Parts: sequence; C-alpha cells; structure tokens
Amino acid sequence: MPAGRKLVQKVSSTRTFAKVAPHLIPAMDRAVHRLTRGKVLLSARMLPGVVLTARGARSGRPRVTPLACMPEGDGRWLLVGSNFGRPGHPAWTANLLAHPDVEINWRGEDVPVRAELLTGEERAAAWKAALEFWPPYATYQARIEREIRLFRLTRR
Repeated sequence: MPAGRKLVQKVSSTRTFAKVAPHLIPAMDRAVHRLTRGKVLLSARMLPGVVLTARGARSGRPRVTPLACMPEGDGRWLLVGSNFGRPGHPAWTANLLAHPDVEINWRGEDVPVRAELLTGEERAAAWKAALEFWPPYATYQARIEREIRLFRLTRR
C-alpha cells in the first residue's frame, strides 16, 4: 500500500476529519467534476468515486452527491453510507431507499443504475470486502450506534 494512502486512512479515522470532511470534500469534488466535465473527481485520487444523481426522498428534486465507491466489476458498485462515522445516516441513503433507480457518473460516463440496500449474509460479505478495501470504515462503525447502510448499484 502506498505510504500516502496509509496516511490518508489514518487521518480519515479521526473525529476532526469526520467534522470537517463532509463539508469540504463533497464541495471540492462537485466543483472540480463540473469544471472538468466529469473527467476528474479529486477524492478519487485515493479511493474510486462516483457522482450520484438521485431524486430527493421528500422533494423529488435531483440531488448530486460525489461519493467514494468500491467497484465490484460486471457493472456493479458498492456504496458505503458511513457519513464519516457521524451519528445519522447520510441523506443520499434515504434518497436511494425512496427512489432506487438513479444515475452515476463513473469516470466521465453517465451510467443508469438501480440501488439495492444490502441485508443479511449479502451485507455481511459486502461489509467484509469494504473493510479490506478501506479499513477506516471499521473505525466509523465503532463510534456510532446505527448500522452503516451498504448499497449495491447495478447497471440497468
């Protein structure tokens, strides 16, 4: 593992990062993604990322959210609703529960996908893979009482 990635994992596990990152990282990602017409996502330099476009759970209006993802191949991606280890579920997870047919931008390509909340053994297997992929997820889960939501996106 590159030294830079190990340092980012250590920093991203801190409570200070959990307070600052949710405000700073998505705003930077949205701006750079828009300026480069979908070709660059800054946070994807450390973790693969998508830009999710989903209808708001209550408003029905389009919501654009840059997110880290775990590509699974075969037109599938795993999204982890960690919210950086903060108490509440991230808003985008409620949007996926209400409106599972969404679109992602993956490496500059718009891809229609369907989101599925994982449960049971399927969730357990995905959680294990997510922890191997990005160990700080374990720290996030340890400091909150809610179970982190995992979604599998499948190309439609």
